[in-house]
Amino acid sequence: MILPLFRRVQPLDTISILYGTIVAQARLPSFYRDYGVPDTVDGRFDLIVLHLALVLRRLEGDGEAGRVLGQKVFDLFCQDMDRNLREIGIGDLKIPDEMRRIGAAFYGRAKAYNLALAEPNDDALTEVVARNLYAGVPSGLGAQRTASYLRKVAENLAGQDAASISRGELRFPQP
Repeated sequence: MILPLFRRVQPLDTISILYGTIVAQARLPSFYRDYGVPDTVDGRFDLIVLHLALVLRRLEGDGEAGRVLGQKVFDLFCQDMDRNLREIGIGDLKIPDEMRRIGAAFYGRAKAYNLALAEPNDDALTEVVARNLYAGVPSGLGAQRTASYLRKVAENLAGQDAASISRGELRFPQP
């Protein structure tokens, strides 16, 4: 009974702040106006997934504490997606199928981003961004600019202190 008092538990507020920062970054008008990301449900979803995947990738580097924090942020993402599905009128019986689809989309995109970020240049990253954010439709410089931004975010996050992130202090560069 006493042991839970001594465990380090991440306050829900910190998780909400981290997730809120991710969503706020994904909602910046410049992505839709300057980068040509479609301002649709899918476009907005994909920008959240992109930023969430980068944050979770960063947290993986912080060992068990980072993985636990990342899992809590991911859980809040899932709760948010569930709530959004219900708000747009998806029925209770369809929610599990839609959540599986969302989970598969997240993990597929996160894996693709991670593999592409491991490459020395942005060719693979541009291809992944074009496929995910622009539905494979040639987007002019949009996919290239977004891939460059994505790499910049990954580098920026890598330089952020784990303790700061665990307090909810997350910074993204301007697109």
